[in-house]
Amino acid sequence: MRSRIWVFSIVLFLSLILGACSSKESDSQATESEKENAAEVKEQTLKINNFTEPSSLNPSLATDVWSSNILLQTFEGLTRINQNGEPEEAMAETIDLSDDLLTYTFTLRKDAKWSNGDPVTMYDFEYAWKWVLNPDNLAQYAYQLYYIKNAEAANKGEASLDEVGIKVLDEQTLEVTLENPTPFFLELTAFFTYFPINSEVAKNNPDWSKDVGDSYTSNGPFKMAIWEHQNQIVLEKNEQYWDKDTVKLEKIDMLMLNDSNTELNMFNSDELHWAGAPTGSLPLDAIPALQDEGNLEVAPTAGTYWYEFNLKKKPFNNTKIRKAFAYAIDRKSIVENVTQSAEIPATAIVPNSMIPENETGYFKDADIQEAKKLLEEGLEEEGYNSIAELPVITLSYNTDPAQAKIAQAVQDMWKANLGVNVELSNEEWAVYYEGIINGDFEVARMGWTGDFNDPINFLEIFKEDGGNNHTGWMNEEYASLLDQSALEPDPAKRKEILKQAEAIIMDEMPVIPFHFKTSVYVKKENLKGVYVSGLGNVQYKWAYFE
Repeated sequence: MRSRIWVFSIVLFLSLILGACSSKESDSQATESEKENAAEVKEQTLKINNFTEPSSLNPSLATDVWSSNILLQTFEGLTRINQNGEPEEAMAETIDLSDDLLTYTFTLRKDAKWSNGDPVTMYDFEYAWKWVLNPDNLAQYAYQLYYIKNAEAANKGEASLDEVGIKVLDEQTLEVTLENPTPFFLELTAFFTYFPINSEVAKNNPDWSKDVGDSYTSNGPFKMAIWEHQNQIVLEKNEQYWDKDTVKLEKIDMLMLNDSNTELNMFNSDELHWAGAPTGSLPLDAIPALQDEGNLEVAPTAGTYWYEFNLKKKPFNNTKIRKAFAYAIDRKSIVENVTQSAEIPATAIVPNSMIPENETGYFKDADIQEAKKLLEEGLEEEGYNSIAELPVITLSYNTDPAQAKIAQAVQDMWKANLGVNVELSNEEWAVYYEGIINGDFEVARMGWTGDFNDPINFLEIFKEDGGNNHTGWMNEEYASLLDQSALEPDPAKRKEILKQAEAIIMDEMPVIPFHFKTSVYVKKENLKGVYVSGLGNVQYKWAYFE
């Protein structure tokens, strides 16, 4: 201890001597970059990449992570997922639950306002939720509200929207009645499909969410300031937000860069404060070096990376052929040699964080012999005399170096293990995703990250055609099991029902699971308080520069 004090005294003495001898000119030069950094911290401006143009900044229509990255900053639901990963009161000041666990009564904060100063009312929540359920609006995430009484019936045109269990008692009070007890309902009310819409603005301007202007109003910690389509979005602190004193960032600059190499280069040159998930991506080639340097952050995420088949296009209408393509992939090789981000190979749909047994899964990884056998049988069933008669298969993915490397590895495996010729096709995300929705693909790169922490969120996607199910696959027994799970109060029995359902989908293979996701990123050391949830969602409400 003495030696450390003595060294410190010598260093302090020398620094005083050198400081006294330094010229004003050299002092000015030495601190120029420090002044710039200090000014930036003082301004509390966060610079990040959000990868691509959001599909929609209307919470009622959004479906993708690039949209949610923005909506989670600009809007707020009745609840919010806090930094402990738990739902807490947000727009709702108090929440009461009935003894039968079916009726929630939400009381709104009296100081809840829209970014234009209008008061938020419970009519705004009613308007937004019923807009989603209106079948004319074709909201893909309408099924997220099916936990509410008569919501599914209304969305399918079998009941009136007035019969849905959403009742405004007064401007400050909302009563919500559920079909069945739903223990994760307060997680759902933190999800963007449950966000409110400024009903007066939306009624006067149906296109309110397409551009920045007087019509784009939000109720979250930040508000939209600039939206240069395909280029950047700038958010500013919302001074009308009820909890504005908690918000330290004054501005968030969000670029739209599709190239992970450019993103990392800008991070290294201090043009970005964050690179990688969940708002962007890191180049796969750079990951080992970042790990060796100790700069890489790796966090497990409740998500599954998969490829989707289009069952409406031959030959993938055949179950055996789909299974052959799935079994012919060596997942272990891909996560160890291509993605290199500590992912776990997946042979199941639901992440192992939700069902631990799924680390083993439902089939053998890289089961090449079984794959060849199934392909031969499937081709015969479809009238092909040999593999040579099978047309070239198109594998689609969104433009991104990481996706390209995975696709190239799969292309090689399908050729080597099955003798199948595969061509690769890629497009920028917005165009790519529109093609997926329209069924313009044969096999396509997709995946899912949990909206809430329950296996049903992964399984309900495939309950019926449409919505977020792009495959065209449906199974009545599967749908019936999901319905049964909603009625089962015993958690252990409910889990077994869901596992039975998952076994069905894995036996019919409308999607090929690859790996359970991780979030990998790098960030500046002085950036604090960014919350990335176990579901891969990011919030900047608590972020600041130290």
